[in-house]
Amino acid sequence: MTGPRQEETSLDPWTLGGIAVVAYALGNLVHEGLGHGGACLLVGGRPETLNAVFFSCDVEGLPASAERWLAAGGSIANLIVAGLAFLALRLLPQHRGPVRDFAWLTLALGLLMPFGYLLFSGLGGIGDWVVVIRGLRPVLLWRTLLAAAGAVLYFWLSPRILMPLLDPFLGAGAERVPRARRLTLLPYLVGGATFLAAGALNPHGAHLVLISAAAASFGGTSLLAWYPPLFAARVPGSSGAPPLGVPRSWAWISAAAVTLAIFVGWLGPGIDFHPGR
Repeated sequence: MTGPRQEETSLDPWTLGGIAVVAYALGNLVHEGLGHGGACLLVGGRPETLNAVFFSCDVEGLPASAERWLAAGGSIANLIVAGLAFLALRLLPQHRGPVRDFAWLTLALGLLMPFGYLLFSGLGGIGDWVVVIRGLRPVLLWRTLLAAAGAVLYFWLSPRILMPLLDPFLGAGAERVPRARRLTLLPYLVGGATFLAAGALNPHGAHLVLISAAAASFGGTSLLAWYPPLFAARVPGSSGAPPLGVPRSWAWISAAAVTLAIFVGWLGPGIDFHPGR
């Protein structure tokens, strides 16, 4: 059977890319704005600047715990949104392919970014979670614990949550691996490019492009680039219902264009909350 059946199961690259732009931009705004920004307000800090890859808060005069909560806030917010995305996947109708793909990618980013951050901070000695453990001794032990926790959560727990929820998109037989690659590698590349484009416009220097934009996107979500095809090849899948598709959607493509304009064009340079200083 052709025509409508092929359209329902197709994976349109423009729509997948559009969904990736929206999901990645949302994930970073949740981390920086809702997470770090919300924590800044909760601990009594003074918001200074917000851009696509960085949030600055003045915590002068506040106890050391305020800085720890500020640093942890980004990861906490990502995990809260991941929980909401997981709930959405349980409640959404099975046939809503593009919406389910967006919810799945939002869940993936909400897990991989904070779990990857733990690993990144433990191994590299920089980033949010190094601030969280600052002052704790011995430093090497705490960094080892961060790295170990990040590795377990990233490489063991995340795939066990994510892959069963992606499986309805994969189908059965020889099509599984190329479908997995298109569903995850393409969004990974598009999302990473979106982060880099926004990060390149930040006013705080090129180092933020590496330690924030590139680390959070190409580094933090790198599991999307290689693990799903391995899963698809190893797990045969069901030979029953046809795979769920993501057909061409001009609504998602248009949403991506608007998101790019805001995320790169406006939030890339950033917002100064005290422009007259």
